[in-house]
Amino acid sequence: MIAFLTVIHVLVCFVLIGIILLQPGKGADLAGAFGGQGSQTAFGPRGTANLLTKATTWAAILFAITSVSLTVLIARRGNGTSVLHGMQSAPTHSAPAPRK
Repeated sequence: MIAFLTVIHVLVCFVLIGIILLQPGKGADLAGAFGGQGSQTAFGPRGTANLLTKATTWAAILFAITSVSLTVLIARRGNGTSVLHGMQSAPTHSAPAPRK
């Protein structure tokens, strides 16, 4: 199950990257290049949500779900040990430095 979710997660990552790179920026028109706004609205032009915006939203939701699912599955599979389980602990007391 972890391998399947990892494959889905990586595919969603690539889809999300591709969708984001396909979207135009806020100032993508010619007026935005020279500091002006394309329309006379108070907060700039804003269209309805198009296909790329909806695809970005769903890909981000799927990314978050696969991330949390992988985290839970890997935590349950683990045997409860820490990464530092085999390390020796540092001494709590150190000898004073010798005087010259």
